[in-house]
Amino acid sequence: MTGRSWAEPYKIKMVEPLRMTTREHRNRAIVEAGFNTFLLRSDDVYIDLLTDSGTNAMSDRQWAGLMLGDEAYAGSVNFEHLESVVRKYYGFKHIIPTHQGRGAEHILSQICIKPDDSVPGNMYFTTTKFHQELAGARFVDVIIDEAHDPASNHPFKGNVDLCKLERLIESVGAERIPYLSLETNVNMAGGQPCSLENIRATCELCHQHGIRVFLDATRASENCYFIREREPEQEQRSIPEILLEICSYADGCTVSAKKDGIVNIGGFLAVNDDDIAEEARNLCVVYEGLHTYGGLAGRDMEAMAIGITESMDLDHQRARIGQVEYLGNKLAQAGIPIVHPIGGHAVFIDAAAFLPQIPREQFPAQTLVAAIYIDSGIRSMERGSVSAGRDHATGENVQSRLELVRLTLPRRVYTQAHMDVTVESVRAVYEQRDQLVGLRFTYEPQRLRFFQSRFAPIVGTSVFANFAFNDDQTVQQSNLVSRS
Repeated sequence: MTGRSWAEPYKIKMVEPLRMTTREHRNRAIVEAGFNTFLLRSDDVYIDLLTDSGTNAMSDRQWAGLMLGDEAYAGSVNFEHLESVVRKYYGFKHIIPTHQGRGAEHILSQICIKPDDSVPGNMYFTTTKFHQELAGARFVDVIIDEAHDPASNHPFKGNVDLCKLERLIESVGAERIPYLSLETNVNMAGGQPCSLENIRATCELCHQHGIRVFLDATRASENCYFIREREPEQEQRSIPEILLEICSYADGCTVSAKKDGIVNIGGFLAVNDDDIAEEARNLCVVYEGLHTYGGLAGRDMEAMAIGITESMDLDHQRARIGQVEYLGNKLAQAGIPIVHPIGGHAVFIDAAAFLPQIPREQFPAQTLVAAIYIDSGIRSMERGSVSAGRDHATGENVQSRLELVRLTLPRRVYTQAHMDVTVESVRAVYEQRDQLVGLRFTYEPQRLRFFQSRFAPIVGTSVFANFAFNDDQTVQQSNLVSRS
């Protein structure tokens, strides 16, 4: 069958109608949203590529599992099922459910971090870094340099640079590093995987110095697929076999099951250390709910257990990542600058190369997501300087080395025809890219600003020159508040 076409390993059983809108309607909607696609109403979106977090299509078995929800406050049967599934595939001793991944990040950070600690990681992720800083730590990026180069075709751009890690240990001392945060399939780098060899070497180096390693295993099964495809001598191994080996080197993990777990809500913290587990259960009771439900209904835990099992299927991963590759290859063939190699959960457009006329301080990626929405109603996400936020110490804007737009594909939701429509829209915007202007803040929240910030064009025109309005009117219409 080599070289033959493939098809999704499922058939469609239920459909949800999509709403088509006019360009005039979308112009009004993006102004009201302050040029932030997070603030758009779902009803105003045609194809939603904002995120793959909780937006996936559950299987018939997962929906059937919802009917088996044991909604007892304590000791739910569904927790026992989830616990057994996580132990089977991830191998860790203790499992603490949480409402989603950031709940697990918060608990882990509060337990392990002391003020003025340094937490190394293979590129930051927004919520992970925030929780580490909230607990008093400084995040230190130790990813390989190729991860910051969109054109690099390094097959494992998520790898840790062991020399950078060693220099950090020598600089601050191992006792000031509570753990290394190791993300599998690095989101902010473009969905880029880590090699099994690098994961093993990284964990060995940390453990030699008495430093724990906690995985962000949110997209670990996708990472396992890339290891199987790209790493020598791994091509005959199953995804569960590779995942168990990855986890065997680490001390625990945080997981948002809203991605690989193919559910709408849910996550967990898994660890081997008895003392950390005990404290995590205590904090779970404070922040999430009892330690056997962690803010989730029993039915949610049942769907999560089934979804994790389904994510281990090779055909599922081949189709899921194959659709991402389809979109990425189509965009590259159209001359659109994207991050190479194509990653696991999304195609990342290099907005700095797409819009070289817009300075970084005017947020070219934020401009581009607004332009794509205006053109077609397709919602995407900025992953650049807005997401990078401000320096924790100085308050200055952090200029991200990567200025990207993420086209994120929910699992089992869209068809190849939707991908073709997306390519046509991005190409149409690319042909008009010289007309685009940058954006400025009109409202900026203190924390995780990319979720709620509002913007206006840097000059008195819309994102597209053929949709003109007065800049002051934009602020008035959107009820925006300037940062002072």
